[in-house]
Amino acid sequence: MLPPELPPLPALTRAEGELIDRYLEAIDLLGRINPARDGGTYRALRAAQALVHKAALLCDALTVMHQRGETELHGDTLARALRVLDGERRAARVTLPPDCGG
Repeated sequence: MLPPELPPLPALTRAEGELIDRYLEAIDLLGRINPARDGGTYRALRAAQALVHKAALLCDALTVMHQRGETELHGDTLARALRVLDGERRAARVTLPPDCGG
């Protein structure tokens, strides 16, 4: 049985697509760094080191958008793209896990 087909990505400029990709990469790394999650310090350290590079790429993507005259972030469209790319699950790893009564 084939998995359900994902909804199509909304139409994005190349710069918007780059922004979404770099943002999700940073979110993934922040999830690995999150001190409220179990895991080793080495994994978190490596993610923190990589985050510096990914943050620079994210800054570059936003700079390109601004230089091209794309001065507005279209939240509804970008949120749809993030949802299609599993952004809600990925971003949830950055937040505090539910309190288990401890």
